[in-house]
Amino acid sequence: MRSAQSEAEEEGGSSNGGARPGEEDEEEKEREEEAARRDEIIRTRRGWEPLGMPRRRAVPTLTTLCLQNLAQHMQSLWAKDYSDNYLDEYEFRFVVGPFNDLACGLVQELLQLLGSSRRLSRAALHLLLLPNLRQLSLRPCPALANNALGHLIVLRCQGLSVLDLGGCGRLSPSVLVDLAEGLPGLSRLGLAHTQANVQVLSAVGSCCRRLRELDVSGCKKVTPRALRHLAHDPLARSPGCPALRVLLARDLERAGHGDAVAAAAFLLLALPCLEVLAHDAVPDALRLLRSRQLCDAEDSEGFPSLEELARGRGAAPEGAPLTLPLRQLEEVEEDALGTVHAVCPQAEEVSVWLGDNPGSSGLRELSCWKCLSRVTLGCSGRRCRALAEVLPLAQSLGTRLRSLTLHGFSCRDPLSLTALLAACPGLESFNAELEAPPDPHTRHEPSEEPTASPPRWATDLLPGGLRQLQSFSLSLAGPVPAAHRPALSSTLASLLCGAPRLRSLRLLAVPFPLDSVLEPALPELRELRELSLAESRVSAGAVWQLLGTDGPLRRLDLSRCPDIHRRDYDGFLQAVRKQRLELDIAWE
Repeated sequence: MRSAQSEAEEEGGSSNGGARPGEEDEEEKEREEEAARRDEIIRTRRGWEPLGMPRRRAVPTLTTLCLQNLAQHMQSLWAKDYSDNYLDEYEFRFVVGPFNDLACGLVQELLQLLGSSRRLSRAALHLLLLPNLRQLSLRPCPALANNALGHLIVLRCQGLSVLDLGGCGRLSPSVLVDLAEGLPGLSRLGLAHTQANVQVLSAVGSCCRRLRELDVSGCKKVTPRALRHLAHDPLARSPGCPALRVLLARDLERAGHGDAVAAAAFLLLALPCLEVLAHDAVPDALRLLRSRQLCDAEDSEGFPSLEELARGRGAAPEGAPLTLPLRQLEEVEEDALGTVHAVCPQAEEVSVWLGDNPGSSGLRELSCWKCLSRVTLGCSGRRCRALAEVLPLAQSLGTRLRSLTLHGFSCRDPLSLTALLAACPGLESFNAELEAPPDPHTRHEPSEEPTASPPRWATDLLPGGLRQLQSFSLSLAGPVPAAHRPALSSTLASLLCGAPRLRSLRLLAVPFPLDSVLEPALPELRELRELSLAESRVSAGAVWQLLGTDGPLRRLDLSRCPDIHRRDYDGFLQAVRKQRLELDIAWE
């Protein structure tokens, strides 16, 4: 849009230059159209007339309508007959009913629809346990999962490849054993927060030979010894779960630290394909493997020793160093990075806790990983590390860096965020919780009042933009010094104008006005689906302008925004209902 000054200059130029009559008419028409657009925008900012809205609710497909109709009448029609006549009969193997001819994908979609709408009853679940079912999740309805249902799953759904029983604490260990033994084709199994124990993990290790992903997090009966049974069958003296790649084993039964470390080391050596092991003792287990001090005592239950397993992986006391194919590492202390890098040189994702020493070599060690693309850094010391310390790491990883998450860093230099983002043009996800440095003048500054003409921030601080960015989250703790606000505002405006693929945007607790930051970027954010401005300074006019953009926005969070009032929120909801928009707005 042209400014009023430029329009006046054009008018002056026309009169002085003696433009032809046809050109004058054309310029006059352009000026009238421009003035009309400007008036329309002004009305929008005042909350009068929205220019348009996020997408209206899409017309559902015929398949979706049919499934919604089935879900709506499931309990009153189909499940009622089954409840009255067959629900307590467990001897039959199959149920011949109205859903047997449904394709596998439709059965799974119907189960998901019933679960998400809280319409899934025991009778409905029985009717949908069909032989062609390939994926089943009882996580949305753990109260329905009893031992009788477990037996039905084994009888009717032997073709399952994915089974999620997370939170189903009523299933006894014996039933979980039957499920592991009766469903040998499983590739993913979720047992989080269940009664899984050593017998269950032994059955999984012996029978589920195709298993690639297993979750036993929160299982209080799983001991370090039980984990060994998962990776090795001491009776048959054969390895277990040879294809396992992902094992989630957080928050298990409390055990001695030495036992937990030895069990984690055993898993790392005994599972040759393991790429992800989420276990608290992994960093210490890697240190143990790196030290080569593996002379543990002879095991009375028939498990191989760590030294024997290490030799099987090609590592000898004086031979080649031991390396593992781990791709993801969690909760690594800064002083352990050298050891972890030596054992896991192919890691692609790592989360690190940094100490108080700015001169430590931890961040330099991270830059040596050749495959690293996803990094999480947190400050565990008593004081925050400066955001500028991350810049050399970002520069060394460059375009390889896909995800960066930062916790507890201090943004002492307002341009350090700009330099950091500019060094990572390939970012797909960025998440930062930053602390602003104290401002001695904050108490004496008058409160900010919205100006009639907000400043236009520079949008060229990131010349190349972040063309691959899909998720951006920034949270600011503490008051931001007035001297920092222009640089931070320009950085955010430049980022948003250069991120056309952005789908999720979270600007949390930003204490300075965001209207002038969002305004130039709105035409570019054509794929934005989720926007959270919780606790940030944004006006109702900016929200109306946001609602006037054409895009797939589905969720807008305005919780605790100081400049958004009840009457504004009611107006937003009224517009959403009137236009039949597929948009959820949160405010409190």
